[in-house]
Amino acid sequence: MFISIEGGDGTGKSTQAQMLKLRLEQAGRDVLALREPGGTPIGDELRRWLKGPGTSNPWAELFLFEAARAELVQEVIRPALERGTAVVIDRFADSSTAYQGYGRGLPLVQVEALNRTATGGLVPDLTVLLDMPPGAALARLAETGGGTGRVDPAAERRFEEEPMAFHDRVMNGFRQLAAREPGRWLVVDATLPEAQIADAIWERVRGLPGASAG
Repeated sequence: MFISIEGGDGTGKSTQAQMLKLRLEQAGRDVLALREPGGTPIGDELRRWLKGPGTSNPWAELFLFEAARAELVQEVIRPALERGTAVVIDRFADSSTAYQGYGRGLPLVQVEALNRTATGGLVPDLTVLLDMPPGAALARLAETGGGTGRVDPAAERRFEEEPMAFHDRVMNGFRQLAAREPGRWLVVDATLPEAQIADAIWERVRGLPGASAG
């Protein structure tokens, strides 16, 4: 079982990924929780670069994300899935389509082709979109410092500081991706209380093959 959690900055992805991990463990599953970029030495180093000062070149940004993703899939995700471990990941290839494609304006066909190359065609069984107006999500980050799910230090918040128009394009991109593949995506209102969001996600996950060890 491979599940990705997607959404704009401040929508609560990290929190929901951890809550889902706990529920799957309570159901008797071995679970590996990951985030992108990261999860390998190369990925962790690239994360500091990409989410920090980074690069102003959208293509370079995309290639660095894909390099981290290729390493993570090959070295961590596929081996985990092959041994029967469920994988829950905070962001995956759809984030590149939304951020570098819709957000930065790179050609979607080329972004998605690079995604397929980096992942070797691996696609999540379920992708959860935490849907929330970008202005509200960023305001929540500013007010709470990120809430219970905050994992990035202050020096690694470059994307959060992009203009609001960029975040609007990204969220619009996620919504279009979800509409294109409704069978793979679950769209959840991220303005709801955390527990209610977690319940909605679990309701969908529990129906997937292998959701419990029994």
